[in-house]
Amino acid sequence: MDEPLASKYRPLTLSDMIGQEHLIGDQGPIRKLMESNKLPSMIFWGPPGTGKTTLAYVISQDLRYDFYKLQAVSSGKKKLMEITKIAYQNYQFNKRTIVFLDEIHRWNKAQQDTLLPYVEKGIITLIGATTENPSFTINNALLSRTRVFTFKALDARSIAQKLEQVLKLEYSDITYKKTTLLKLSELAGGDMRSAYNIVEIAISILLSEISDKKKKKVLKLEHILSASQRPLMYDRNGEEHFNLISAVHKSLRSSDADAGAYWVARMLAGGEDPLYIARRLVRFASEDIGNADPNALILANAVFDTCQRIGMPECEVALIQLSQYLADAPKNNSAYTASNNIKDDIRKYGELDVPLHIRNAPTKLMKELGYSKGYIYDHDLPNKRSGQQCLPDVLKKRKYFK
Repeated sequence: MDEPLASKYRPLTLSDMIGQEHLIGDQGPIRKLMESNKLPSMIFWGPPGTGKTTLAYVISQDLRYDFYKLQAVSSGKKKLMEITKIAYQNYQFNKRTIVFLDEIHRWNKAQQDTLLPYVEKGIITLIGATTENPSFTINNALLSRTRVFTFKALDARSIAQKLEQVLKLEYSDITYKKTTLLKLSELAGGDMRSAYNIVEIAISILLSEISDKKKKKVLKLEHILSASQRPLMYDRNGEEHFNLISAVHKSLRSSDADAGAYWVARMLAGGEDPLYIARRLVRFASEDIGNADPNALILANAVFDTCQRIGMPECEVALIQLSQYLADAPKNNSAYTASNNIKDDIRKYGELDVPLHIRNAPTKLMKELGYSKGYIYDHDLPNKRSGQQCLPDVLKKRKYFK
């Protein structure tokens, strides 16, 4: 059976790698650490297929460290203990050991705590790989003993150049347009492993269509599109969820209807509950638009009801319509800032008394105590505004709306 391209062409040296110039370029911190042979324990954080595993292996080979790879989903404390015994023996003879823990975020607190004494004493050099924000998924104690390096999605043109090199070696009889290869690279979403998988499947589709071996083999866009059924990266409970809803809010706040609609559609394509998006847009209508356009809140509630009644995919257009309206509407956050300032005063002053003159006096005793005394009925005035004090004494000059 043929070895997959992603495995066969895995880089063996830093010069073979593409992307991550900010880490492994001439002035990159990881390159500098390798040159000094003073390698700390590290967390590699970034999207899939960006070289996290590869770089860990390249480091071990370059520095001649023992290298052990663990998969967090299938390896536990028992396997780690076996490795640490070997690592301790290496440590006695000044030989270093790298333990690469893939998907480290899948280990629970107790499992991560197991690593602490070995990392702290330098018996192992831990390299943990994660696609999720380490701030949320890695124990603070372990995080404080490691350096976090962020990997970036690979540039489409860099992926296309690498694929072109590989295709010349593996499939020299297949022709293609450079634009087709670039489209494939874009569909890979910055993931080199995904790009290799797409091209292998696309070529299989192409070859299955050709019965005459002498016929010219042309890799076309239709082959690429058939092969690239790549799910969107989206975690409804993780960082990407919050990144995307933040993008929705900030795009609409900036009155960018195109961006707002795009991020709403991205969330829906990733499987987000449309009611969650609708609920956040109701909030936006009050927080960022308010009385600059009161119809925004009415429309937002109508769309929320629409999402409840008809669900996906029918409600998608209503959400896009709403996002366009909210982006184009005038903005006023006075209700939002007033709400925050009022809550601050409530926390600061506690339960302040209602002024006597604006209290009701339904009983004789209450009237004798001064309840309602001096109250002015505003409708009796020509301008309907008495200007009487309605806030507690300590707040009588407070202005929440400016």
